[in-house]
Amino acid sequence: MIQKALITGFGDESKITVVQEEIRAPSANEVQVEVDFSGFSGADINMRRGTYPMQKKPPFTPGYCFVGRVTANGSGSTKFRIGTRVACLSIYGAEAELINVPEKYLLSVPEGVDSQQATAVILDWSTAYGMVMRAARVEAGDKVFVHGLSGAVGYAVFTLAKMQGATVYGTASGRKHADLVRAGATPYAYSGKEWISAMQATGGMDAVFDPLGFESWDESYSILREGGVLVGYGLNLPALSGTAPRPALPAVIKLLARNLVFWTGKRTKFYFISRDSKHFLSDLEALFDLLRTGRLSVPIKAVIPLRDIQRAHREWSQGAGIGSTLIQVRE
Repeated sequence: MIQKALITGFGDESKITVVQEEIRAPSANEVQVEVDFSGFSGADINMRRGTYPMQKKPPFTPGYCFVGRVTANGSGSTKFRIGTRVACLSIYGAEAELINVPEKYLLSVPEGVDSQQATAVILDWSTAYGMVMRAARVEAGDKVFVHGLSGAVGYAVFTLAKMQGATVYGTASGRKHADLVRAGATPYAYSGKEWISAMQATGGMDAVFDPLGFESWDESYSILREGGVLVGYGLNLPALSGTAPRPALPAVIKLLARNLVFWTGKRTKFYFISRDSKHFLSDLEALFDLLRTGRLSVPIKAVIPLRDIQRAHREWSQGAGIGSTLIQVRE
């Protein structure tokens, strides 16, 4: 028997619980992994609320990514030896002591890379890496605005953009401002909206990264310079503000439709990570190399045991600190 998290229906954090269940042996071309850490993000919150795009219906086990060790290979799986430490963008199922995943989605974690740091980069930092390096192509001298500077993906975008030589502005709660100033950002309170006129006064942004969606994308678009790009993702505004779930598709269509107004010179993109993308494994390898060589250190805000999964959901939008939240699956 294994322990795993289970979303039993859509709603508040009472809809996620920890259950015991048998797990089958890995099928052909699958690998069974004993999970050490699972990532925890806005995707978990949105899946529980039933607003994540094209998601499963309950009951299901969440857990978008993990690091763990191989315990068994299905027939045809020969790439990883038993005991090898591996990482995976699983999308579902990682908040469980054992998981079966297709071998092709696994990547070995290099020696010298901490398991918690490795878990944090699989989803949060890979998303940021794709947005900074490809969606916005941030370069030295660019002015960049990041909503949620102290969040997992936001802090990753800020760090990677700064490594590219950009000047970074953004929004964050007031209690995080001093830490962000020390890290090299210029933070504003989101709710005050002073950031809108302040960014317009600078001549506008080369890139804006906005995980909130809906009306926030309208505001973010207004601070772009001609030739700038708004990268939307996440659609976390309802979950963060505690308001009723809203359909994502109309907001995404509206965001992308702004590209039809081509004479403004402003561009919009909606970004989502895909483990089937030709860039995914190479991006993750690049991040592992940054960790291995000490050029990158990922802040971990909280590590919460699987048995306290409801607390992780309750505290997601209020927790102190900066960086990624992880679920410790094996204690």
